[in-house]
Amino acid sequence: MRIVAGRHRGRKIIAPDGMDIRPTSDRVRESLFSVLEHRDWGKGGVSVLSGARVLDAFCGTGAYGLEALSRGAGRATFMDNSNTAIDLCRRNIAALEEHERSNVIRNDCLQPVRSPQPHDLIFLDPPYKATIAAAAMQSLYVNGWMAESAICVVESSSDEQINPAADISLLEDRKYGTTRVRIFRYAVRNDQA
Repeated sequence: MRIVAGRHRGRKIIAPDGMDIRPTSDRVRESLFSVLEHRDWGKGGVSVLSGARVLDAFCGTGAYGLEALSRGAGRATFMDNSNTAIDLCRRNIAALEEHERSNVIRNDCLQPVRSPQPHDLIFLDPPYKATIAAAAMQSLYVNGWMAESAICVVESSSDEQINPAADISLLEDRKYGTTRVRIFRYAVRNDQA
């Protein structure tokens, strides 16, 4: 595994042995980040990556958050409830010397602590077939992890259904073999307007 583009382009990321952690392939990340970089979904009509505060939930290796930092995100928070994933993510952050722009927390994405600051771009890569993506999205939103109009990228198996809350719109839906990536945008809720 490697960082696909940006300031860390070509740098290796430590990938796990076995199947407990399933890292996103370079090909899927390259395609996804091309979409994120070239759409005007960010504030002021720019790339959502530019200076973004990123949350890499179910972070595993931290590949999504590290790729975002490499491509211009301002800060990244990495969240997982697995000690193995947290240790692996920390090692990858250290290898890329991204300590100052990274925060790693061991936390359950289905019952997260309250966020001190909302995030502009959220990556969710829960275990395939676990059918917890929509519940995790809602829990993160309710607990302040998502900014108004946040972009939420969800990776799942290609046949997994995700039925998010009504205040979320689907922007993109792409399949890469057995992997499916959906990009959602959260709307401003009436109770927060």
